[in-house]
Amino acid sequence: MGYRTPLFERHVALHGMMVDFAGWDMPLNYGSQMREHHAVRRQCGLFDVSHMGTIDVTGADAQPFLRQLLANDVARLTQNGQAQYTVLLNEQGGILDDLIVYRLTKSSFRIIANAGCRSKDLYWIRQQAERFAVVITERTDLAMLALQGPESAAALTTALSDWLSGTSGPSVPFTAIDYGPLFIARTGYTGEDGFELILPAEQAAVAWDRLLAAGVCPAGLAARDTLRLEAGLNLYGSEMDETVTPLESGIAWCIAWDDHDFIGRTALQQQRSQLQWQRLGLVLQQRGVPRHHQKVYTTDLSNQREVGIITSGSYSPTLEQGIALARLAVAIVPGDEVTVDVRGKHLLARVIRPPFIARPKRAV
Repeated sequence: MGYRTPLFERHVALHGMMVDFAGWDMPLNYGSQMREHHAVRRQCGLFDVSHMGTIDVTGADAQPFLRQLLANDVARLTQNGQAQYTVLLNEQGGILDDLIVYRLTKSSFRIIANAGCRSKDLYWIRQQAERFAVVITERTDLAMLALQGPESAAALTTALSDWLSGTSGPSVPFTAIDYGPLFIARTGYTGEDGFELILPAEQAAVAWDRLLAAGVCPAGLAARDTLRLEAGLNLYGSEMDETVTPLESGIAWCIAWDDHDFIGRTALQQQRSQLQWQRLGLVLQQRGVPRHHQKVYTTDLSNQREVGIITSGSYSPTLEQGIALARLAVAIVPGDEVTVDVRGKHLLARVIRPPFIARPKRAV
Protein backbone atom coordinates (compact mmCIF):
# COMPACT_ATOMS: atom_id res chain seq x y z
CA MET A 1 0.00 0.00 0.00
CA GLY A 2 1.40 3.39 -1.02
CA TYR A 3 0.72 6.92 0.15
CA ARG A 4 -2.80 8.16 -0.47
CA THR A 5 -4.03 11.62 -1.35
CA PRO A 6 -7.07 13.13 0.42
CA LEU A 7 -9.12 12.14 -2.66
CA PHE A 8 -8.28 8.42 -2.63
CA GLU A 9 -11.83 7.40 -1.66
CA ARG A 10 -13.24 9.63 -4.41
CA HIS A 11 -11.08 7.85 -7.00
CA VAL A 12 -12.18 4.43 -5.80
CA ALA A 13 -15.86 5.48 -5.84
CA LEU A 14 -15.42 6.59 -9.48
CA HIS A 15 -13.93 3.16 -10.33
CA GLY A 16 -10.51 4.65 -10.98
CA MET A 17 -7.86 2.11 -11.99
CA MET A 18 -5.44 2.60 -9.11
CA VAL A 19 -1.72 2.10 -9.71
CA ASP A 20 1.52 2.82 -7.89
CA PHE A 21 3.11 6.08 -9.02
CA ALA A 22 6.24 7.21 -7.19
CA GLY A 23 4.99 5.42 -4.08
CA TRP A 24 1.48 6.88 -4.29
CA ASP A 25 -1.81 5.10 -5.05
CA MET A 26 -3.04 7.14 -8.01
CA PRO A 27 -5.75 6.74 -10.69
CA LEU A 28 -4.43 5.71 -14.12
CA ASN A 29 -7.86 6.35 -15.65
CA TYR A 30 -11.55 6.17 -14.83
CA GLY A 31 -12.43 3.70 -17.57
CA SER A 32 -11.27 5.47 -20.72
CA GLN A 33 -7.97 7.29 -21.20
CA MET A 34 -9.13 8.45 -24.65
CA ARG A 35 -12.32 10.01 -23.28
CA GLU A 36 -10.37 11.83 -20.58
CA HIS A 37 -7.74 13.07 -23.04
CA HIS A 38 -10.36 14.44 -25.46
CA ALA A 39 -12.31 16.01 -22.60
CA VAL A 40 -9.27 18.10 -21.64
CA ARG A 41 -8.58 19.11 -25.25
CA ARG A 42 -12.23 19.96 -26.04
CA GLN A 43 -13.85 20.95 -22.72
CA CYS A 44 -12.01 20.47 -19.43
CA GLY A 45 -10.76 17.79 -17.09
CA LEU A 46 -9.76 17.57 -13.43
CA PHE A 47 -6.63 15.85 -12.11
CA ASP A 48 -5.69 15.05 -8.53
CA VAL A 49 -2.03 16.10 -8.30
CA SER A 50 -1.79 16.09 -4.51
CA HIS A 51 1.15 13.70 -4.76
CA MET A 52 3.28 16.61 -5.98
CA GLY A 53 5.55 18.18 -3.39
CA THR A 54 4.80 21.64 -2.03
CA ILE A 55 7.74 23.31 -0.28
CA ASP A 56 7.65 26.82 1.20
CA VAL A 57 10.88 28.81 1.58
CA THR A 58 10.64 31.81 3.91
CA GLY A 59 13.01 34.17 5.66
CA ALA A 60 15.25 37.18 5.13
CA ASP A 61 17.55 35.24 2.77
CA ALA A 62 14.81 33.51 0.78
CA GLN A 63 15.54 35.34 -2.47
CA PRO A 64 19.38 35.17 -2.40
CA PHE A 65 19.16 31.51 -1.39
CA LEU A 66 16.88 30.60 -4.30
CA ARG A 67 19.02 32.60 -6.71
CA GLN A 68 21.94 30.33 -5.84
CA LEU A 69 19.85 27.15 -5.71
CA LEU A 70 17.95 27.45 -9.02
CA ALA A 71 19.01 27.97 -12.64
CA ASN A 72 16.29 30.51 -13.37
CA ASP A 73 16.40 33.77 -11.44
CA VAL A 74 13.68 34.41 -8.85
CA ALA A 75 14.76 38.07 -8.78
CA ARG A 76 12.77 38.35 -12.01
CA LEU A 77 9.62 37.71 -9.98
CA THR A 78 8.99 41.31 -9.01
CA GLN A 79 5.33 41.01 -7.97
CA ASN A 80 3.61 38.75 -5.48
CA GLY A 81 1.85 35.90 -7.29
CA GLN A 82 4.25 35.67 -10.23
CA ALA A 83 5.50 32.19 -11.13
CA GLN A 84 8.52 30.78 -12.92
CA TYR A 85 9.56 27.44 -14.42
CA THR A 86 13.05 26.42 -13.32
CA VAL A 87 15.39 23.53 -12.63
CA LEU A 88 17.26 22.29 -9.59
CA LEU A 89 20.78 21.22 -10.65
CA ASN A 90 23.72 19.35 -9.21
CA GLU A 91 27.30 20.63 -9.57
CA GLN A 92 27.67 18.77 -12.87
CA GLY A 93 24.65 20.55 -14.35
CA GLY A 94 22.49 17.42 -14.14
CA ILE A 95 18.81 17.96 -13.39
CA LEU A 96 17.74 16.95 -9.90
CA ASP A 97 14.19 18.11 -10.66
CA ASP A 98 12.20 20.62 -12.68
CA LEU A 99 10.05 22.93 -10.60
CA ILE A 100 7.60 25.79 -10.57
CA VAL A 101 8.38 28.59 -8.10
CA TYR A 102 5.82 31.16 -6.95
CA ARG A 103 6.64 34.42 -5.22
CA LEU A 104 4.29 34.78 -2.24
CA THR A 105 5.99 37.86 -0.77
CA LYS A 106 9.44 39.43 -1.12
CA SER A 107 10.72 37.01 1.52
CA SER A 108 8.60 33.92 0.90
CA PHE A 109 8.34 31.56 -2.06
CA ARG A 110 6.51 28.33 -2.86
CA ILE A 111 8.13 25.47 -4.79
CA ILE A 112 6.15 22.73 -6.55
CA ALA A 113 8.24 19.57 -7.00
CA ASN A 114 7.66 16.29 -8.82
CA ALA A 115 6.20 13.48 -6.73
CA GLY A 116 9.10 11.10 -7.32
CA CYS A 117 11.66 13.76 -6.38
CA ARG A 118 10.08 15.39 -3.35
CA SER A 119 12.16 13.57 -0.70
CA LYS A 120 15.53 14.04 -2.43
CA ASP A 121 14.61 17.65 -3.32
CA LEU A 122 13.82 18.41 0.29
CA TYR A 123 17.09 16.86 1.47
CA TRP A 124 19.13 18.79 -1.14
CA ILE A 125 17.36 22.09 -0.46
CA ARG A 126 17.85 21.82 3.29
CA GLN A 127 21.49 20.88 2.79
CA GLN A 128 22.13 23.93 0.60
CA ALA A 129 20.18 26.21 2.98
CA GLU A 130 22.47 25.74 5.97
CA ARG A 131 24.35 29.02 5.34
CA PHE A 132 21.20 31.10 4.78
CA ALA A 133 18.59 32.64 7.08
CA VAL A 134 15.66 30.66 5.68
CA VAL A 135 13.03 28.23 6.89
CA ILE A 136 12.19 25.25 4.66
CA THR A 137 8.71 23.80 5.21
CA GLU A 138 7.18 20.83 3.41
CA ARG A 139 3.44 21.55 3.21
CA THR A 140 2.00 18.10 3.80
CA ASP A 141 -1.19 19.80 5.00
CA LEU A 142 -2.09 20.87 1.45
CA ALA A 143 -3.73 19.16 -1.52
CA MET A 144 -3.49 20.13 -5.18
CA LEU A 145 -5.91 19.88 -8.12
CA ALA A 146 -5.27 20.66 -11.79
CA LEU A 147 -8.23 21.96 -13.79
CA GLN A 148 -7.26 21.91 -17.47
CA GLY A 149 -8.96 22.62 -20.80
CA PRO A 150 -10.51 25.40 -22.90
CA GLU A 151 -13.58 25.58 -20.65
CA SER A 152 -11.63 25.53 -17.37
CA ALA A 153 -12.10 29.24 -16.60
CA ALA A 154 -15.86 28.94 -16.95
CA ALA A 155 -15.93 25.76 -14.86
CA LEU A 156 -13.86 27.38 -12.12
CA THR A 157 -16.22 30.35 -11.90
CA THR A 158 -19.33 28.13 -11.95
CA ALA A 159 -18.12 25.72 -9.29
CA LEU A 160 -16.12 27.92 -6.91
CA SER A 161 -17.37 31.48 -7.41
CA ASP A 162 -18.02 31.95 -3.68
CA TRP A 163 -14.37 31.02 -2.96
CA LEU A 164 -12.98 33.55 -5.44
CA SER A 165 -13.97 36.78 -3.69
CA GLY A 166 -16.02 37.97 -6.65
CA THR A 167 -13.26 37.46 -9.24
CA SER A 168 -12.68 34.77 -11.87
CA GLY A 169 -9.18 33.71 -10.82
CA PRO A 170 -5.81 34.80 -12.25
CA SER A 171 -6.14 36.06 -15.84
CA VAL A 172 -2.46 35.97 -16.84
CA PRO A 173 -0.47 32.74 -17.38
CA PHE A 174 2.13 31.93 -14.73
CA THR A 175 0.52 34.07 -12.09
CA ALA A 176 -1.38 33.12 -8.96
CA ILE A 177 -3.85 34.68 -6.55
CA ASP A 178 -4.15 33.79 -2.86
CA TYR A 179 -7.79 33.66 -1.75
CA GLY A 180 -7.10 32.95 1.91
CA PRO A 181 -6.88 29.16 2.18
CA LEU A 182 -7.28 28.73 -1.61
CA PHE A 183 -4.21 29.43 -3.78
CA ILE A 184 -4.99 29.41 -7.53
CA ALA A 185 -2.33 29.53 -10.24
CA ARG A 186 -2.83 29.78 -14.01
CA THR A 187 -0.40 27.02 -14.89
CA GLY A 188 -0.65 23.43 -16.07
CA TYR A 189 0.93 20.42 -17.72
CA THR A 190 -1.34 19.72 -20.68
CA GLY A 191 -0.72 22.50 -23.21
CA GLU A 192 -4.23 23.81 -22.54
CA ASP A 193 -5.48 26.78 -20.59
CA GLY A 194 -6.01 25.85 -16.99
CA PHE A 195 -5.48 26.29 -13.29
CA GLU A 196 -3.78 24.55 -10.42
CA LEU A 197 -5.56 24.81 -7.09
CA ILE A 198 -3.62 24.43 -3.85
CA LEU A 199 -5.82 24.22 -0.79
CA PRO A 200 -6.06 22.64 2.67
CA ALA A 201 -6.28 18.85 2.44
CA GLU A 202 -9.58 18.78 4.29
CA GLN A 203 -11.20 21.01 1.63
CA ALA A 204 -9.97 19.04 -1.39
CA ALA A 205 -13.00 16.73 -1.57
CA VAL A 206 -15.40 19.69 -1.49
CA ALA A 207 -13.63 21.39 -4.41
CA TRP A 208 -13.43 18.09 -6.32
CA ASP A 209 -17.14 17.35 -5.86
CA ARG A 210 -18.23 20.83 -6.87
CA LEU A 211 -16.10 20.85 -10.03
CA LEU A 212 -17.40 17.41 -11.07
CA ALA A 213 -20.96 18.58 -10.37
CA ALA A 214 -20.28 21.48 -12.77
CA GLY A 215 -19.63 18.93 -15.53
CA VAL A 216 -15.84 18.62 -15.37
CA CYS A 217 -14.46 15.21 -16.38
CA PRO A 218 -12.16 13.45 -13.89
CA ALA A 219 -8.89 12.47 -15.55
CA GLY A 220 -6.02 10.19 -14.57
CA LEU A 221 -2.30 9.76 -15.08
CA ALA A 222 -2.57 8.12 -18.50
CA ALA A 223 -4.35 11.08 -20.10
CA ARG A 224 -2.01 13.48 -18.29
CA ASP A 225 0.94 11.78 -19.99
CA THR A 226 -0.44 11.84 -23.55
CA LEU A 227 -1.57 15.45 -23.09
CA ARG A 228 1.85 16.64 -21.90
CA LEU A 229 3.56 14.67 -24.69
CA GLU A 230 1.41 16.33 -27.38
CA ALA A 231 2.30 19.67 -25.80
CA GLY A 232 6.02 18.80 -26.00
CA LEU A 233 6.49 19.02 -22.23
CA ASN A 234 9.24 17.05 -20.51
CA LEU A 235 8.71 14.33 -17.92
CA TYR A 236 11.25 13.95 -15.16
CA GLY A 237 12.84 10.51 -15.37
CA SER A 238 12.33 10.40 -19.14
CA GLU A 239 13.61 13.59 -20.81
CA MET A 240 15.45 14.68 -17.68
CA ASP A 241 17.43 13.17 -14.84
CA GLU A 242 20.65 13.75 -12.91
CA THR A 243 22.78 12.69 -15.91
CA VAL A 244 21.09 15.09 -18.37
CA THR A 245 21.45 18.88 -18.47
CA PRO A 246 18.86 21.54 -19.42
CA LEU A 247 20.85 22.19 -22.61
CA GLU A 248 20.27 18.60 -23.71
CA SER A 249 16.62 18.58 -22.61
CA GLY A 250 15.22 21.44 -24.67
CA ILE A 251 14.79 23.75 -21.69
CA ALA A 252 17.86 25.97 -21.98
CA TRP A 253 15.42 28.90 -22.08
CA CYS A 254 14.83 28.53 -18.33
CA ILE A 255 18.48 29.26 -17.49
CA ALA A 256 19.14 32.86 -16.42
CA TRP A 257 22.76 33.57 -17.37
CA ASP A 258 22.93 37.33 -16.72
CA ASP A 259 24.35 38.44 -13.36
CA HIS A 260 23.26 35.19 -11.79
CA ASP A 261 25.43 32.57 -10.12
CA PHE A 262 23.82 29.19 -9.41
CA ILE A 263 24.75 25.59 -8.66
CA GLY A 264 25.77 23.86 -11.89
CA ARG A 265 26.49 27.04 -13.83
CA THR A 266 30.19 26.30 -14.47
CA ALA A 267 29.42 22.85 -15.90
CA LEU A 268 26.71 24.26 -18.18
CA GLN A 269 29.00 27.00 -19.47
CA GLN A 270 31.55 24.37 -20.45
CA GLN A 271 28.92 22.26 -22.19
CA ARG A 272 27.51 25.15 -24.26
CA SER A 273 30.41 25.02 -26.73
CA GLN A 274 30.51 21.25 -27.02
CA LEU A 275 26.89 20.16 -26.96
CA GLN A 276 26.35 16.71 -28.50
CA TRP A 277 22.67 16.02 -27.84
CA GLN A 278 19.39 17.88 -28.17
CA ARG A 279 15.71 17.23 -27.58
CA LEU A 280 13.43 17.15 -30.64
CA GLY A 281 10.12 15.59 -31.61
CA LEU A 282 9.33 12.70 -33.96
CA VAL A 283 6.09 12.08 -35.85
CA LEU A 284 5.78 8.56 -37.27
CA GLN A 285 4.94 8.46 -40.96
CA GLN A 286 3.89 4.81 -40.73
CA ARG A 287 1.45 2.93 -38.54
CA GLY A 288 3.02 2.19 -35.14
CA VAL A 289 3.56 3.47 -31.62
CA PRO A 290 7.05 4.63 -30.53
CA ARG A 291 8.08 3.90 -26.95
CA HIS A 292 10.64 4.91 -24.35
CA HIS A 293 14.20 3.63 -25.02
CA GLN A 294 13.65 2.72 -28.68
CA LYS A 295 16.62 3.68 -30.86
CA VAL A 296 16.60 6.22 -33.68
CA TYR A 297 18.61 5.73 -36.89
CA THR A 298 19.39 7.49 -40.17
CA THR A 299 17.35 6.44 -43.21
CA ASP A 300 20.34 5.36 -45.29
CA LEU A 301 19.97 1.57 -45.28
CA SER A 302 23.44 1.04 -46.78
CA ASN A 303 25.11 2.99 -43.99
CA GLN A 304 22.57 3.17 -41.21
CA ARG A 305 23.79 5.00 -38.10
CA GLU A 306 22.28 5.33 -34.66
CA VAL A 307 21.56 9.01 -34.01
CA GLY A 308 19.52 9.00 -30.83
CA ILE A 309 16.98 7.42 -28.53
CA ILE A 310 13.33 7.99 -27.72
CA THR A 311 12.75 9.41 -24.25
CA SER A 312 8.92 9.44 -24.38
CA GLY A 313 6.62 7.98 -27.00
CA SER A 314 2.94 7.20 -27.40
CA TYR A 315 -0.09 7.27 -29.67
CA SER A 316 -1.45 10.79 -29.98
CA PRO A 317 -5.24 10.78 -29.57
CA THR A 318 -5.46 14.27 -31.07
CA LEU A 319 -3.26 13.64 -34.14
CA GLU A 320 -4.18 9.94 -34.41
CA GLN A 321 -0.59 8.87 -35.04
CA GLY A 322 2.53 7.90 -33.15
CA ILE A 323 4.63 10.73 -31.69
CA ALA A 324 7.73 10.88 -29.52
CA LEU A 325 10.25 13.10 -27.82
CA ALA A 326 13.81 11.99 -28.54
CA ARG A 327 17.38 12.79 -27.57
CA LEU A 328 19.09 13.22 -30.94
CA ALA A 329 22.54 14.13 -32.20
CA VAL A 330 22.97 17.87 -32.80
CA ALA A 331 23.48 17.22 -36.53
CA ILE A 332 19.78 16.27 -36.84
CA VAL A 333 17.48 19.21 -37.61
CA PRO A 334 13.71 19.70 -37.90
CA GLY A 335 12.51 18.52 -41.30
CA ASP A 336 14.93 15.58 -41.42
CA GLU A 337 13.65 12.03 -41.76
CA VAL A 338 14.88 9.24 -39.51
CA THR A 339 13.78 5.72 -38.64
CA VAL A 340 12.70 4.30 -35.29
CA ASP A 341 13.30 0.69 -34.35
CA VAL A 342 9.80 -0.35 -33.23
CA ARG A 343 9.93 -4.01 -32.27
CA GLY A 344 12.46 -4.83 -34.94
CA LYS A 345 10.83 -2.78 -37.69
CA HIS A 346 12.42 0.49 -38.81
CA LEU A 347 9.53 2.93 -39.15
CA LEU A 348 9.95 6.27 -40.92
CA ALA A 349 9.57 9.40 -38.79
CA ARG A 350 9.74 13.12 -39.46
CA VAL A 351 11.75 15.33 -37.10
CA ILE A 352 9.95 18.40 -35.72
CA ARG A 353 10.49 21.00 -33.03
CA PRO A 354 7.85 20.40 -30.32
CA PRO A 355 5.06 21.01 -29.49
CA PHE A 356 3.09 18.58 -31.65
CA ILE A 357 -0.12 20.61 -31.32
CA ALA A 358 -0.68 24.35 -31.50
CA ARG A 359 -0.85 26.10 -28.14
CA PRO A 360 -4.32 27.57 -27.62
CA LYS A 361 -5.18 31.14 -26.71
CA ARG A 362 -6.11 31.46 -23.06
CA ALA A 363 -9.58 32.63 -22.17
CA VAL A 364 -9.88 35.51 -19.69
